[in-house]
Amino acid sequence: MFRQMSSVFSFLTIIPVRNSDLQTIARHMYLFPIVGIAIGLMVGSVAYGLSFFLEPLVVGLLITGMLALITGIHHTDGLSDFADGLMVHGTKERKLQVMRDPSVGSAGIFAIIIYVAGMVIVLSSMKSFELFQAILIGEIIAKFSMVLLASLGPSAWEGSNSLFIQSMKDRKKLAVATAITIVSILILGNNVGFLALGIGIILTLVILGISRRSFGGISGDIMGATNEITRLSSLLVFVSA
Repeated sequence: MFRQMSSVFSFLTIIPVRNSDLQTIARHMYLFPIVGIAIGLMVGSVAYGLSFFLEPLVVGLLITGMLALITGIHHTDGLSDFADGLMVHGTKERKLQVMRDPSVGSAGIFAIIIYVAGMVIVLSSMKSFELFQAILIGEIIAKFSMVLLASLGPSAWEGSNSLFIQSMKDRKKLAVATAITIVSILILGNNVGFLALGIGIILTLVILGISRRSFGGISGDIMGATNEITRLSSLLVFVSA
């Protein structure tokens, strides 16, 4: 189990692990929320400490950068590709082609700017333990949203993303991921976390509907975009509550 967990952790972060293969990672996608706990604890602890010494905007910028660094900017790149695919006119095939294009279009650049600006603003609006909890719960919800999306949606095309989607059609795995997410929020004892989870689930369903209409299904880029969107939405809930 440790080897399997380390493989999943390596997939979602820049920390390398030997002998990790995509099939093993896909089979254990339901463990994504546990990786969210690990990332949230690391980043949240740093944010908690920095909030006592640095200006809020500086903390927001540093923590946004830290999240991007730890995750290798993979999910942010997915958000960019998702935006480019949505904004182009044409058939589903044309939209998929644009989303898979390695170059970044104007819609993708705009999406990244809005996302980064939003992250810096919301993170700078909190401090101390509230900031720690928001980051931790937001990261758990972000990872759970990818699991939920993979369990509900069809694959937009045959590829590496198909392994994850096929694996998550096992409802027992979704139940385990849901239990991990809910129990984690319960342990933290923050009712705002459940509100953030509810909104995250709604956004995931909206993204699923948009993706099926625009692309015929979901892909790795769309799962990455969902991670970023639900993370930001969770932080916004904490700031607004």
